Amino acid sequence: MKQSDVYFIREITPENVVKIYEALGCGLPGKVAVKLHSGEEGNQNYIGPELVKPLVDGVEGVVVECNTAYEGERNTTDKHIALMEKHGWSKHFPVDIMDGEGDDLVLAVPNGCQIKKNYVGRHMENYDSMLVFSHFKGHPMGGFGGALKQLSIGCASSYGKAYIHGAGDTDKFWDTEQDRFLEAMADAALSVAEYFKGKIAYINVMCNLSVDCDCCVVAEDPCMKDIGILAGLDPVALDQACIDLIYKSDDPGRDHFVERVESKHGIHTIEAAEKLGVGSRAYRLIEL
Repeated sequence: MKQSDVYFIREITPENVVKIYEALGCGLPGKVAVKLHSGEEGNQNYIGPELVKPLVDGVEGVVVECNTAYEGERNTTDKHIALMEKHGWSKHFPVDIMDGEGDDLVLAVPNGCQIKKNYVGRHMENYDSMLVFSHFKGHPMGGFGGALKQLSIGCASSYGKAYIHGAGDTDKFWDTEQDRFLEAMADAALSVAEYFKGKIAYINVMCNLSVDCDCCVVAEDPCMKDIGILAGLDPVALDQACIDLIYKSDDPGRDHFVERVESKHGIHTIEAAEKLGVGSRAYRLIEL
């Protein structure tokens, strides 16, 4: 099985975020969308602008987000823009809510296991390449959130998020069978990875390691110490490497994090994405 290169730096600094991106040697072309998590109002664990500023400035990127499908401060464009300003994103970067207006962009997923189309923010078509910057952490529904979740739920429009959660049936947002939801995420991730094929890179930052997502208004505090920054051109390998670092950790909070992942069968997202051809779970970890 072909191995994908995954780069790893233990110290989490803005300079090392740039260093690990440069190690990828990909030189993202044209207008670069930087997909990241803006952080829900009240959440204490999300990664703020300071860590990514040198990199986003370096690639002349636009920070992009999409609205949520549930109540909160990011479920309408006006509220989301206001929160982006409050959290400092708009102060440092141009910001684009990709599903902020007009119809969604529909990406085909002909070989999808659960869904055959993916609804993403229409503005995606304004970009030539994408940098997927993810805060790797736990998640109350997916078990964990990393590059694959950022590709799928993260890039989906508000409607698209409900469509993925319901495995194609938005009425089943909250009660879809778990593996069907995870497979729908993998399907959606494939469509975005294919859309930017050859022009997309991924960075996962393993810090503030809570079992909860940055979408939670009240999230659990981190249960593990920070691990580092990982990056690659294969999101399957990247998420697998992060999971492996969790499992191999001797941190006292490791079991609590693993319980969250396993209780939601989180690894199945990675399995499904590999089966679809998004990437490979086999990797070579290169520490810088």
